[in-house]
Amino acid sequence: MQSSFVFFVNVWMKFFFLFTPFFALSVFLSLTGAWPEKRRRRVAVQVCLAVSIFCLVLFFFGRNLFDLFGITLDAFRTGAGALLFLAAVGLVYEKPNDAGHSTEEIAVVPLALPVIVGPATIGTLLVLGAEITDARQRLLGCLALLLAVCSVGVILLLSAYIERGVGKRGITIMSKVTGVIVAALAAQMILMGVRHFMGCGGAVQP
Repeated sequence: MQSSFVFFVNVWMKFFFLFTPFFALSVFLSLTGAWPEKRRRRVAVQVCLAVSIFCLVLFFFGRNLFDLFGITLDAFRTGAGALLFLAAVGLVYEKPNDAGHSTEEIAVVPLALPVIVGPATIGTLLVLGAEITDARQRLLGCLALLLAVCSVGVILLLSAYIERGVGKRGITIMSKVTGVIVAALAAQMILMGVRHFMGCGGAVQP
């Protein structure tokens, strides 16, 4: 019983930090700066649903899907990095509270993927899904994963209180700084994907 509890807590903490909740909060605040609270909460719920679906599919079927389409983790790094870079450009050069973004649009890309579910999270999900064969541990791992998603969701739901603390000027500054950080992270993801791909001679490996 104790070992199962320790396993549950370890998986929960691992994914909670892999989801980079405070970085996700920064991007969330930047993209939804002047949105009404009701709409912002709807986005937070949709982000949690999207992340849950992505993670569960990857946890149970990720390696099979990657094999089926011939996708490597490095290819995902490159593609996700390109999407993330486009989001970074928007954060730096557009108004952070731009109402042109639809709720569903930002909930899936870039918030759920690749800000929260990035290459590190996907790699961990693929490895964990392949390593755990015991039915009880798979169930515990699934529950711990969902708890980690809910924990991030709570932080996003409390974003209004955080926004009141930092103010509108703080949100604007946070948006610009976040955009620069996101751009650097995107460039790093692309470079890592290309470097690892070239290092293995372009071989398609799971």
